[in-house]
Amino acid sequence: MNGQHTIDVTDYIDKRQLNAFNFQLFVISFLVIMVDGFDITVAGFAVPSLIKAWGVQSPGAFGPVLGASLFGMLFGSPLLGHFGDRFGRKTAILVSYVVFGVFTLAAAWSGSLLQLGILRFLAGIGIGGLLPNIVALNAEFAPRRLQATAVIVSFAGITIGGSLPGPIAAWLLPHYGWPILFYFGGIVPLFLAGLIAASMPESIRFLALKDRQAAVAAMIQRMDPGTKMPEGTRFVVQVGEKPPFTDLFVGKLAVMTPLLWLLFALNLMAYYFLVSWMPTLLASASIPLSQAALATTVLQIGGFIGALSIALPLDRRGMLPIVALLVLAVPIVGSIGFVAQQSAWQLMVIVGLSGFCTLGCQFGLNAISAILYPTALRSTGSGAAFGIGRVGAIFGPVVGGRLIDMHLPVQQLYMFAAVPFVIGAIAALIMLPMFAERMATHGPGR
Repeated sequence: MNGQHTIDVTDYIDKRQLNAFNFQLFVISFLVIMVDGFDITVAGFAVPSLIKAWGVQSPGAFGPVLGASLFGMLFGSPLLGHFGDRFGRKTAILVSYVVFGVFTLAAAWSGSLLQLGILRFLAGIGIGGLLPNIVALNAEFAPRRLQATAVIVSFAGITIGGSLPGPIAAWLLPHYGWPILFYFGGIVPLFLAGLIAASMPESIRFLALKDRQAAVAAMIQRMDPGTKMPEGTRFVVQVGEKPPFTDLFVGKLAVMTPLLWLLFALNLMAYYFLVSWMPTLLASASIPLSQAALATTVLQIGGFIGALSIALPLDRRGMLPIVALLVLAVPIVGSIGFVAQQSAWQLMVIVGLSGFCTLGCQFGLNAISAILYPTALRSTGSGAAFGIGRVGAIFGPVVGGRLIDMHLPVQQLYMFAAVPFVIGAIAALIMLPMFAERMATHGPGR
């Protein structure tokens, strides 16, 4: 084939300007991942009502149930991520949606801790499978100069989704009971699956790799209507050799990679302790259930603001903003139990600041994992960090349940929740100069 009729779709994407196609993809992706965020956190809001409905003596018994969906995500991310590599991002997103929609809906009829735990695990497989595919799809349609922004913005929807169970629990749960949360969490994604099937594009890189030439040409017309390609044009993707996993531990990375993993695990463990147990812990401190549910919503909104706020400081100051957020999180999270019974506005302020620090830090770590490693290692390095972080996320609700079983005061429980941030701040301080040196020497992603 004549070389002038060969087009690398990656180069084509890098050279084009964002337009209405990218905006539509962003809106659909934001909605899709927002529902995912809802389903990740929804079970925690049902716990106070389930304790009464099922006569559960110890709230800590729900720890494994709250961790079950996170455990399922640990399997769903690589399983459905591989499915997306083989059968397409759009197909994998549809499968993920149907899986977590069906099993979340089924949870509305569960009658025991075991049944609910199994259903949450199966839903978690679908929840986990959505994340790598939606991130990959947005990155593959964005120019290289805007890939990090595309990923951060599309991911931000997860915090908005995580804030929605609070209002639903506050307004509807008293009238319709705990199943209403799972009805919403199951029916909405099943309806949105139709929108995904009709409107979401397939990855153009995937289509080119599978040599589906007509589909690639049609996608280019959809992206840039009126574009004319020479007859006989062939669309390709240049794929380099993937370096081995051991390259994550070469040179200074031998120290920085384990520190990054530790930061992911600690921050996600603390975050999922907060988001999973806050409705139950605040209700146990005689806070009205509706107010406890809304506090968790404020946590997510604060996280959304923190996620958007850290992008520019991260570009200018490296890891320093992450260190600052981890240090601030220690007194802020540790004080939640003390202000819970003071006044409603003080509680909402401190909870919002907790979300700002925790999720702001997590979004910063997500970006660091993409910047730290060279291009050829980026997906491997980020994927490993997310996987280790997911282990920490699983332990958050489970360890929290064990601490609750010890019948400790709420004040002490939130002081324990601040401990991961102390360790994280130390790890980030150690990593700070090494990261700055690496960026000065190699530049981002090189």
